[in-house]
Amino acid sequence: MPSPASTDAPALSRGAAVAWELARRIHLGSRQPENWIQLLKFGLVGASGYLINLAAFALLVKGVGIHHIVAATLSFCVAVTNNFLLNRSWTFRDARGAYASFQAVRFFAVSVAGLGVNLLVLYGLVDVVSAPVLASQAIAVAVAMPFNFVGNKLWTFGAARR
Repeated sequence: MPSPASTDAPALSRGAAVAWELARRIHLGSRQPENWIQLLKFGLVGASGYLINLAAFALLVKGVGIHHIVAATLSFCVAVTNNFLLNRSWTFRDARGAYASFQAVRFFAVSVAGLGVNLLVLYGLVDVVSAPVLASQAIAVAVAMPFNFVGNKLWTFGAARR
């Protein structure tokens, strides 16, 4: 009878191959100046979305009295729409050959993963550490940004060039 570890070997090998390929692509991409320009543009778009996110969050929490987790989710929806439209039309303009709906689904999926990071950090800061909610949301959004860039660069807008 094979050991449990030996039956997991192919899955582990595939996982390692995927992780290695991702690390290789990030390394090679970091050597291209145009990728740094895209990162700057992505950061500027993200800054506009960040401000929109925080304004909507503050309005919902302070003005309407909505719970901070619900407010973070709703403000995310407003900001992600802004960010998709600006990234598609400006940051990753060269990748616009793909259908907008195809890219929108991928952008939203990556953004939801980033929202997961955001909500975990927000929960930890507000509900565990008792930090102020607006400052905690600002930190949580900033922590999620690198995950969003890499995911969107490689999967959402990078898929159109393959």
